[in-house]
Amino acid sequence: MNHAKTFILLAALAALFVGIGYLIGGVTGMVIALGLAAALNLFSYWNADKIVMRMYRAQPVDEHHPNAVVRAYVADVLAMAEAAGLPRPVVAIIPNDQPNAFATGRNPENAAVCATSGLLDLLTRDEVRGVMAHELAHVKNRDTLTMTVTATVAGAISALANFALFFGGDRERPGGLIGTLALMLLAPLAAGLVQMAISRAREYEADRVGADIAGDPHALASALQKIEAHARRIHNPVAERNPASGQLFIINPLAGKGADSLFSTHPATGNRVKALMALATSTGARPRRAEMFAAPVSGTTVPATPTRAPARGPWG
Repeated sequence: MNHAKTFILLAALAALFVGIGYLIGGVTGMVIALGLAAALNLFSYWNADKIVMRMYRAQPVDEHHPNAVVRAYVADVLAMAEAAGLPRPVVAIIPNDQPNAFATGRNPENAAVCATSGLLDLLTRDEVRGVMAHELAHVKNRDTLTMTVTATVAGAISALANFALFFGGDRERPGGLIGTLALMLLAPLAAGLVQMAISRAREYEADRVGADIAGDPHALASALQKIEAHARRIHNPVAERNPASGQLFIINPLAGKGADSLFSTHPATGNRVKALMALATSTGARPRRAEMFAAPVSGTTVPATPTRAPARGPWG
């Protein structure tokens, strides 16, 4: 159902681009706008993993890390990736107190999954597995590609609106100047709404596939509730400076809302939990006993990278 919804929304976005593009700029304007948007988004798509990981100071880790918690985290991610038939991803930690996680990379062969230090501090081992299975589901579903296509078309519509602003559009079209102004204002808004709806659909689908990868819908549901409760209280300065990156995370790092708002890139956590509980009921999955990490995180010191001052917290 979520795949079908995504396809329908992408078709609607394409139709919106064709209709608005023809009204504002004609065929020539459509081609120019699509070319500009495609060039920008394809560059971001190809370099997304490097850009985002550098932005959040993500530190790749492996099975030989001195911290037992980190070793368990890496082992679980790699085991789930193998079970899901995915290539070995880069596994990283973001030195940030806010519990959260995201996946990036242009395809499964160039994927990276990242968890914040706050996530490993807060959740049980099973809950961390549930969260990272969700991120692996994004990799498996190639959601980065889907959202790049979406961003390209939405960006092209915004470019057409800018053409209308600077060049006046085609005033001989129906509606004349007033119609052009209306399209200039409403077109980017409509495109943004469709783009956010696609993002929400992909989150629901990643929850479903991630619950299957981890084999425990209850753990992901519990993790989502904990992450949202703490994300509301703990600021993520990097995300606040770069709000466009917020859609990458499993929970909006900026602010949470109680309903699936038209202007939200993430579904309401309550709705996601209900869907996961329904999935657990339909598959007969039962909650597991909470499994804690093998070693406590608090008070554990990880050597800092020699070229950089130690970051705040136990991760170095």
